[in-house]
Amino acid sequence: MRIAVASGKGGTGKTTVAVNLAYLLISTGKKVQYLDCDVEEPNGHIFLKPVIDRSTPALVRVPVVDQDKSTSCGECSNKCQFHALVVLPGSTLVFPELCHGCGLCSIVCPAKAITETMREVGRIETGTGLLGVKFARGILNVGEPMASPVISSLTGAHFAVLVTEPTMTGVHDLERVLSLARHFDMKTAVVVNKGDLDPSCTEDIRSFCRQRQVGFLGSIPYEPLITEAQRQRKTVLDYAPESRASIERLVFP
Repeated sequence: MRIAVASGKGGTGKTTVAVNLAYLLISTGKKVQYLDCDVEEPNGHIFLKPVIDRSTPALVRVPVVDQDKSTSCGECSNKCQFHALVVLPGSTLVFPELCHGCGLCSIVCPAKAITETMREVGRIETGTGLLGVKFARGILNVGEPMASPVISSLTGAHFAVLVTEPTMTGVHDLERVLSLARHFDMKTAVVVNKGDLDPSCTEDIRSFCRQRQVGFLGSIPYEPLITEAQRQRKTVLDYAPESRASIERLVFP
């Protein structure tokens, strides 16, 4: 089963939930693979401590225009919804950073003036972490802009755990990511991180889940031991076994 841990904003506790769920499951005998989809700043490795044994380039396709063949008809730029091509008189400009590698421009070009080449945007690393958890992460090249304003790790997942926090911003962003999950027709459940900082807001989130018929897995309290575990670069289950129940309730409610 593929589980995506997601949220509508940064800093809500996705990594805390994801690494500890992975660690808990593998400690109970489950086979677990952890994939860190935060290619800009992946940090799951800090806690799962993988030994990386393989690194491969992450490649995307980008168009190459033969200016001698091109008739500057504009068909490629008209069809590109990402505005990665601009046609000028006698020249077609390509903006690789905007290209999504769909290949449509090469298909619609009537003069067959567009081919494709590969461009490296980062690396994909794999290895083995604590207790034998299979680990993978993507690392974006420094200075490489993201090709899409919204990156979704939901595609291909069977279930989404949506992490939020008891603030007005957290509730707003929860609504956004829930809409995205429902676009993919995906089963979802919600976790509130630091839920005891505002019990009233946490209860509002619980009511929101009931109204939207979304599962509510529970709330992780704001515990100094959990914060210290992160500072020590350890999983909560390793550093603070007395806080283990907060994580276990998410899996075994």
